[in-house]
Amino acid sequence: MDNGRDAGLKARSTESMPDLETRRFVISGRVQGVGFRWFVEREAAQLGVSGWVRNCEDGDVEVMATGSPDQLRSLRAKLQQGPRAARVDHVSDSRAPLLETSSFQIKGAF
Repeated sequence: MDNGRDAGLKARSTESMPDLETRRFVISGRVQGVGFRWFVEREAAQLGVSGWVRNCEDGDVEVMATGSPDQLRSLRAKLQQGPRAARVDHVSDSRAPLLETSSFQIKGAF
């Protein structure tokens, strides 16, 4: 019985946030081995963004993030800044298919 109620609440909350979108960010520079993924996880949680972050084979970090346009703009600014030990050279972003997740997690590399 609770599952039906929870599904109804989820549907209503999604309807009240029609501006949710997913963006794929790729961050290049000195972004591996400096706590970048943990930094992204913390910042995303503070902003209420869901999705994931992982290291890429080529040394970049990839982020898939779902939130409102304002939340994603704020996350992009944080990605550009990075943690203290990082050096961010470039952040690219592009629209991606909507991710259906309610949390933000660190994924394994590539």
